[in-house]
Amino acid sequence: MAKKLLLLVLVLSLMMGIAAAQAMEVKLTDFVEREITLAKPAERIVALMPADCEILYALGAEDLLVGRGEYCNYPEAILEKEVVKSGQEMNLEQIIALSPDVVVASKMNHSEDQINALENAGVKTVIIDAQNLSDVYKAITLLGQLTGKAEKAEQLNQQMQNDFAEIVKEVNGRTAGTVYYEASPLQYGLWAAGGGTFMNELGSMIGLTNIFAQQEGWPQVSEEQVIKANPDFIVSTTMYFGEGPKPVEEILARQGWQDIAALKNNQVMNADNDEITRPGPRLVNAIRDLYKFVYENDSAGDNAA
Repeated sequence: MAKKLLLLVLVLSLMMGIAAAQAMEVKLTDFVEREITLAKPAERIVALMPADCEILYALGAEDLLVGRGEYCNYPEAILEKEVVKSGQEMNLEQIIALSPDVVVASKMNHSEDQINALENAGVKTVIIDAQNLSDVYKAITLLGQLTGKAEKAEQLNQQMQNDFAEIVKEVNGRTAGTVYYEASPLQYGLWAAGGGTFMNELGSMIGLTNIFAQQEGWPQVSEEQVIKANPDFIVSTTMYFGEGPKPVEEILARQGWQDIAALKNNQVMNADNDEITRPGPRLVNAIRDLYKFVYENDSAGDNAA
């Protein structure tokens, strides 16, 4: 009888152990439909893109971050994290030296060969490619699953949606005119935010019509196209490093642009590059700044940065 009881206890203990292991197991599908399975939530993460680092901090998962890409700079505390090369200069040896459970990479910035090299070295990778707000929420959910913070991810997504809804309520159905989002300055060739992007969605929420909404993604455009479209507002994402004309000043001085409505009415804004170009929680800050620019300023001259 004692032996049977002992055997029953052992079987029950084994079943409980298996159940506990299964409960901890993490299964997720990334943005390129790759299925990733971990025995438990990640405990050591290297995130190569700034938006993903910001999401991890917003989830309260910063202690899990053991390495960051060199452009990850927010919040300030992240600067204390180990830096690794990212993008086309990704350094495999640097990453492996940090012994990560998972590397969070980007479809746009990291090649298939780079991802395969990480996988072949025994490092699991999660690829994120957030192009619109729905993708941003998906990225937050995915990183919540990865870190065992699914509930916090759900709360963060709901908070973002609530904040956007408040702005939309303030707009109250108003239409503001047309806008050109300059994602790359003239000296590097003009690139714009087109349809299907989170930047386009932010503008739509506050009553702006994107002059390049019919072109999906981030199209390269010409000066002639911008001049012909004659936008009422111009939003530049160019970063200013303290030398030469400021981004707004440079746009206002462009030859042939003087008759564009945005220039004639001084409605040119230099947005905070990090906030408006990173698919993460700070897009809420970006839309608030856009709202103020469109509805609360007599001109955009003071937005130069």
